[in-house]
Amino acid sequence: MSAALSTDTKNILGLRLPTDPRWVDLTTISLEAILTDHAYCEQKAALTCISLIQRYSDKVELVAALAPIVTEEWGHFRLVLAELNKRGLSLGKQRKDIYVNKLLEFQKKGGHIDDRMLDQLLTMALIEARSCERFKRLSEGLPDIYLRKFYRKFMESEAGHYTLFINLADTYLPKPKVRKRWQEWLQYEIDIMKAIELRGDRIH
Repeated sequence: MSAALSTDTKNILGLRLPTDPRWVDLTTISLEAILTDHAYCEQKAALTCISLIQRYSDKVELVAALAPIVTEEWGHFRLVLAELNKRGLSLGKQRKDIYVNKLLEFQKKGGHIDDRMLDQLLTMALIEARSCERFKRLSEGLPDIYLRKFYRKFMESEAGHYTLFINLADTYLPKPKVRKRWQEWLQYEIDIMKAIELRGDRIH
């Protein structure tokens, strides 16, 4: 995985618009803010996986695949929290995640339950892919060498999560349908990335 990720994360993840390089510089303005936002991102990922398990408890493969992800994401939350504590920083208030809220607007709310499940899985895949790309930026651009290594580990984990959600979608729906909708999601994300403000206190 490491060798592949060291090439071109944008191509591997399928993202069509890379993060503005200035973003890493902005994150260095307030380490407390970016670590706080990162902690809440990990917490929300765990809670979302729990929600998916509850909603689709009849999907054996989904439950089996997401149960350990809940543990992993919560472990990530604890790691970031420990990093804050180690540096004498505090976990601040949770901030509104405009990026994720915009993604949720694109989800199909009506129609067949399989279509709603597909969009929920692809939303998670996209969040994990973008997180991976952002963590790669941090692992290469932060002046703090320790934090570079810290985010390298997160980058590798998020790449695995991205593929997991895509594979789960393939498990329950025809692959051509999954791929078609995935391309629609990637195109939609371009508009989000262009529209939202570039901020250094947000992972997304």
